[in-house]
Amino acid sequence: MSKQEVSVIGLGPMGRAMASVFLGKGYQVTVWNRTAGKADELVAGGADRADTVHDALAASELVILSLTDHHAMYAVLGSATDALSGRVLVNLSSDTPDSARSTARWASGHGARYLTGGVQASPPGIGQPGSSTFYSGPKHVFDAHREALEVLTGTDYRGEDPGLAALYYQVSMDLFWTTMLGWLHALALADAHGVSAEEILPSAASVLSGMPDFLAFYTPRIDSREYPGDIERLAMGVASVDHVLQTARDAGIDTSLPSAVLEIFRRGTAVGHADGSATSLIEVLKQPAVQPPRRVGSRAVS
Repeated sequence: MSKQEVSVIGLGPMGRAMASVFLGKGYQVTVWNRTAGKADELVAGGADRADTVHDALAASELVILSLTDHHAMYAVLGSATDALSGRVLVNLSSDTPDSARSTARWASGHGARYLTGGVQASPPGIGQPGSSTFYSGPKHVFDAHREALEVLTGTDYRGEDPGLAALYYQVSMDLFWTTMLGWLHALALADAHGVSAEEILPSAASVLSGMPDFLAFYTPRIDSREYPGDIERLAMGVASVDHVLQTARDAGIDTSLPSAVLEIFRRGTAVGHADGSATSLIEVLKQPAVQPPRRVGSRAVS
């Protein structure tokens, strides 16, 4: 089959953006979605609408999956496994590293070659400079289809293990969502005092702009498992986070986020890290939190 052919299965905002970019680059694009109407605009722009998933798989060697998660993928492809042989499945659906490895085995069992992808862009960023996607899986499969994948975004190949792209993606999401929630909590605290998000923006941006230097300084220490308190100490961090918590409580806003942060800081001091850097908390976070026993009547149950 021509390398200029591609099928896109799943036409949410991301899938539609991908199909549109492929069309703009002259690819012959076949599309399928459970709700057929989502393909109308793409079909008007030159895409072929597949009547079934089987037809979408049969149309192209390269198949891009843009679905909610791997459960959705199994639900969609489960009825067309006989059409998977010889296909290259590039799964850009979010899920866990273990799920990616399991899916790779499943695809291989049906004769398909499989790549995991983790897209580091929103739909408007597809096809734009500066966007990137993590990939992992067989290197020869990635190399064979790299040109097509780079139509969508830059490519960042992380290795043969199909779980690695999912891992890098979830690490990015962990950082993104916790940072975003911290920002929103800070804005809620400011709002409680009559200060707008726009007024807070310069100071918030200043804090975040310093993070790359912070990360670069501490990364080699963390990799060496060295946490000296020469720059800052965890004990001071406990006091600082407690002040954030008290300020939030005084303002009458939700305190669950700073309370959770303070609990982790206190766990760090409890195991002897008080005089070390707050980065020592990575050793706390490597272990699951011990949940206190629940009480049923007068009995404690685990």
